[in-house]
Amino acid sequence: MTIDFATFGESHGKVVGVIIEGLPAGLEISTEDLDAELSRRQSGYGRGARMTVEKDTAEIVSGVRWGKTIGSPVCVLVKNRDWENNRRLLSVDKKSADAALKILRPRPGHADLAGLLKYRFDDITDVLERSSARETASRVVAGAFFKKYLALAGIAIYSWVEEIGGVKADIPPLAAAKVFAAAKSSPVSSPDVAASAKMAAAIDVARKTGDTLGGVFAVAAVGSPVGLGSYVSWKERLDARLAAALMSVQAIKGVEIGAGFQAASLPGSKVHDEIFYSKSVGYTRKTNNAGGLEGGTTNGQDIKIRCAMKPIPSLAKPLASVDISTKKPSSAAPVRSDVCAVPAAAVVGEAMTAYVLAVAVRDKFGGDSVAEFTENFKASADKKK
Repeated sequence: MTIDFATFGESHGKVVGVIIEGLPAGLEISTEDLDAELSRRQSGYGRGARMTVEKDTAEIVSGVRWGKTIGSPVCVLVKNRDWENNRRLLSVDKKSADAALKILRPRPGHADLAGLLKYRFDDITDVLERSSARETASRVVAGAFFKKYLALAGIAIYSWVEEIGGVKADIPPLAAAKVFAAAKSSPVSSPDVAASAKMAAAIDVARKTGDTLGGVFAVAAVGSPVGLGSYVSWKERLDARLAAALMSVQAIKGVEIGAGFQAASLPGSKVHDEIFYSKSVGYTRKTNNAGGLEGGTTNGQDIKIRCAMKPIPSLAKPLASVDISTKKPSSAAPVRSDVCAVPAAAVVGEAMTAYVLAVAVRDKFGGDSVAEFTENFKASADKKK
């Protein structure tokens, strides 16, 4: 059985949550593990008023007993505290319907209009409640499980912010764990102290002018064994799976692996990572422009990914739009949101990267229990010695 997950819930409904299938029995997990990841998602300079309302905590309702998974589907709930202020708006009772509660002015850059036309709604609420980035709380919960599973294979995942609002950080040439550690003390999750201050200042300006900012974050997966993914089918290429998973995160408009777009402007002699060999360490490279993936397959180096996030489409000073009921020009509906959520998106990026790698690891090494998985993984490593 492979690993998979599905999220559920609306932004201001009673709960958001996730169902995870395919985890081996015996994986240790606690609500503290989940809450720590949820807290990381809620932090970061530039978050909006919603973060003063919500204090996300996870409730595991199935699939875990005495701190360990039992092999059955895992279900986790995260309550929405703002539900109390939106009981009527999100009620399942037909009697609660009220035309005065409808949102009729779509936001440019959001799923509002496309979703409304696709499903033939007459109220944008039906779109924005599910398309909202609030859904990513569920993904981060799932990511906590996947990270625990990947740790069994010696894989760790890190992230940091490289750019916000055009302000670019100088990323030190250090191991990913050290870059991540340096970024933890930054309010915008960037390892560059000077750039962090400039990013925060840019966010302040955007907040005062009613605008929003996007940026770029990086995700690194360290410790991946050789051979995850495959070149034999386009469906098995791990770089394609990673790109798809990360592009599914709200507001992500670009994903690059390794040298990415920079590689397109350089000759092959400056791009491809030369191969060396020694009896003590085996095959090695001095560079990692491939980002840990060649032919859709891991080559043993760190997997390096960068994601571009567009500015959030909910502006305090709304852009021009059209009222869907009258078809007359109007400003977009003012919806409470963040000014910048790039640091939070980086945490979601970790979760989605963890998901793709967890699937690849389970497919390669199998195991219905942690004990069996560990045996399989060790046997595979021993064969390569």
